[in-house]
Amino acid sequence: MLLVSKIREGTVIDHIPAGRALVVLKILGITGNEGFRVAVVMNVDSARMKKKDIVKLEGYYPRIEDLMKISLVAPEATINIIKDYNVVEKRKVEVPKVIEGVLRCPNPTCISRKPGEPISSRFLLVSGSPLRLKCHYCGTEIGENDVIEQLVGGGRS
Repeated sequence: MLLVSKIREGTVIDHIPAGRALVVLKILGITGNEGFRVAVVMNVDSARMKKKDIVKLEGYYPRIEDLMKISLVAPEATINIIKDYNVVEKRKVEVPKVIEGVLRCPNPTCISRKPGEPISSRFLLVSGSPLRLKCHYCGTEIGENDVIEQLVGGGRS
């Protein structure tokens, strides 16, 4: 059964963990006021994931930095680029081994938080599932919930 119609041009983000579609929209900065037609399907059955979310964005094409952010909250997501109702490109997101300048170290004494320091935050991937990242400078580890909170709440360095 087709829940949402096909899109002519744009992006379909599939295999988002159930309940995370709105997080994906938030980290992409999509509020609904941009003029894109947006379809969100949540908690649909999936053979691979049991339940998943799907986001369809008519007229929207993600940037490389968007794909990295999506990978942090939906590491199994696939990005489908649609042209004239057909998938012309399909790629799986990949959690990068190094995440730089996107997240903030929660350690208040970390050098990456010092005003005037000519460095940006840098986290190293410890584990993809569950997501664990470690600050390159002080060794503080953060998990999936911390990452989501920062990306949705805007807690950047």
